[in-house]
Amino acid sequence: MSQLARLHHFPLSPFCRKVRLALAEKRQKFEEVVERYWEPSAEFLMLNPAGKVPVLKIEGRVLAESTAICEYLEELWPDPPLLPEGPLDRAEARRLVGWFDDKFYREVTVNLLGERLLKKVAGGRAPESDKVMLGIRNCRFHIDYMAGLLDRRRWLAGNAISLADVAAAAQLSCLDYVSDVDWDRSESLRIWYSAIKSRPSFRPLLSDHLPGFPPPPHYADLDF
Repeated sequence: MSQLARLHHFPLSPFCRKVRLALAEKRQKFEEVVERYWEPSAEFLMLNPAGKVPVLKIEGRVLAESTAICEYLEELWPDPPLLPEGPLDRAEARRLVGWFDDKFYREVTVNLLGERLLKKVAGGRAPESDKVMLGIRNCRFHIDYMAGLLDRRRWLAGNAISLADVAAAAQLSCLDYVSDVDWDRSESLRIWYSAIKSRPSFRPLLSDHLPGFPPPPHYADLDF
């Protein structure tokens, strides 16, 4: 009998949320171990010397890096698929995963979630207002970019949900926890996020609650 997979994660890490969503979309049960990654234990460093979450221990093997984990899950459980069939469509989904994991994360998430919440959690430091303002401006650009995609497509990378949507929702859900998404800026983005938010895979994220930092009332409201 296979041992239950174990995910070492932090609830408000978008990369951990990406893996949690992918596992849930694949209908796979797993254990969760919360890691304070900014002060990693010796045991955790043995799993991943980089000291980064997420780390997935599955079938006796240890996997790190969210995209590598998600691609592994896609190969292990191809149904339901989270990557399109055609090579060009798959390339587009992977491009957008890279966009949200890299560009969106650096330009928006680090400056908003990082400054408003993670600094306080990790060391009690105050946010830097210039970085917060930069994050707000950058977020507007990214909302408009996503809206442009969604005006032409049902989902971000095409007509079916993919890892692109998972990666984007992971980032945006973290920002929504600190009320940093202007949902009134784009109706198409709002409809897309409502569809994602209503999926069974998303429910565990909506129940996340960081002690001392409660989410806003709308966070778990499927109708905003």
